[in-house]
Amino acid sequence: MLPFCSTAAMNLHLAEISGMVSPGKHAVLLLDQAGSHLSGGVSVPANITLLPLPPKCPELNLMENIWQFVWDKWLSNRVFHNHDDVVDYCCHAWSRLMSQP
Repeated sequence: MLPFCSTAAMNLHLAEISGMVSPGKHAVLLLDQAGSHLSGGVSVPANITLLPLPPKCPELNLMENIWQFVWDKWLSNRVFHNHDDVVDYCCHAWSRLMSQP
């Protein structure tokens, strides 16, 4: 987990996904239209196609359901004292989510 969202972070994310795509296969990545997802500096690997969702349609973005679950379960009603505190809590919540069946 990266502590920030930027074009550079998106490029790292795409490179990671690209490495997991089987040789000869192609991945389609559904994503919202966040600036860091679609900026001119995004370097899309040849084995990935980006498919942006329509703007202002969170109900179409399945990740919104996951983030809502994580927020409700582990992140709500907390006081974060600084940026590192936020990142630590988010990493902990994500790890707990990944440990569930």
